[in-house]
Amino acid sequence: MLHCLGFCSCNSLIAPPDAAVTCSVFSYTCTTNLLAYYFPFLWKIQGLLSEVSVLFTFEQGKILQNLGICTQVSFVRYMQGRKTPGADPKLFIRDLWFENVPVRIYQPKAPSASQRRAVMFFHGGGWVFGSIGKISSRNISTHEELCRFIARESESVVVSVGYRLAPEHKYPAAYEDCLSATQHFLQHLERFGVDPARVAVCGDSAGGNLAAAVSQSLAGSSDLPRLRAQILIYPGLQALDFNLPSYQQNRGVPLLFRERAAFYMLQYLNGNAIKLEEVLEGSHIPIDIKLKYKKWVSPDNIPEEFKVRGYKPRVLLDCTTEVFETVKRFCEPNLCPLLAEDTIIQQLPESFILTCEYDVLRDDGLLYKKRLEDNGVPVTWYHLEDGFHGIINSFNSGWLSFPAGKRGLDNIVNFLRGL
Repeated sequence: MLHCLGFCSCNSLIAPPDAAVTCSVFSYTCTTNLLAYYFPFLWKIQGLLSEVSVLFTFEQGKILQNLGICTQVSFVRYMQGRKTPGADPKLFIRDLWFENVPVRIYQPKAPSASQRRAVMFFHGGGWVFGSIGKISSRNISTHEELCRFIARESESVVVSVGYRLAPEHKYPAAYEDCLSATQHFLQHLERFGVDPARVAVCGDSAGGNLAAAVSQSLAGSSDLPRLRAQILIYPGLQALDFNLPSYQQNRGVPLLFRERAAFYMLQYLNGNAIKLEEVLEGSHIPIDIKLKYKKWVSPDNIPEEFKVRGYKPRVLLDCTTEVFETVKRFCEPNLCPLLAEDTIIQQLPESFILTCEYDVLRDDGLLYKKRLEDNGVPVTWYHLEDGFHGIINSFNSGWLSFPAGKRGLDNIVNFLRGL
């Protein structure tokens, strides 16, 4: 059950599945989850119950793709967008376009004596999944509850960005959409009653990558308000080394397997997963370039306490020109923010980084934390020792909720309220 599910890398998306197919697979998922609930001895940890549903959704999508009904990507997106929360009595929620980018805005209804803080939110989902709602062909609803919670509890204006997704839209489409939407918002803050001195960018997973890239791009801007903070929730920040301690230790831990992390990065970069094996083994980047970035991307920069659980140092492997040509943009900071020069890092705003012990991306966050601190940037770091990738989204999932997810989210809200 906990193996890495295979993905097909076709770029064209067929229409969503019809009602009969959806009902069938949805019933199958519900049945298996009910069995898991009533026979708990089948599952030794609470997290596996949540994972069963996710894994079955991906597996069902693969079956439907093999049958020629729809692609796995379109099915997973369709299932993710099925939950539609009702109106929120404490928030005004509206859908707009910032230039050519769809956004959903959450504004507290309660009157405020002063201008509010604001959060530009970039959802996670491996640049392939995730959404903000049905205001266009791009769903925006996968992080709806999370955005509502942040807006309510931190009394902030939250702008959720519906950036273009891979594999249809390759890098730098998602980054460009997030940057464009943020620039537009910063130019029109008065319209939304926002304090120009209290605007933050925030994102989880792939969204954390986008938040870091946007923050770096705006760091030296003189014609826009300076960002007050960046909030990076288990971000993926580099693609040079998928054999760091956390990638080895958590290679088969849900929700993000090591192979899946590399797959998503390749989908974002090239729209396919060609050269996946080379990326996983580390033979996709020339040794001279690895040595150039070793000062920033290296197990040597990971605290020793994070290496005790099943980590083995790896020998540096070289690569062919052909392989490197397909992934050479991995060295661009807009794709891999951990590789930005010190002159950029030094200009970044106060930062909040959340990492999880049982997450392949843990060390990306730890390495970026060190880079920020080494360059004099204030960092608030919160580590969930019992957390796994994606846990924040489980904060209000009923009997499948995880206390650690709510703890992490509360710390994010507290950080925001202090800005």
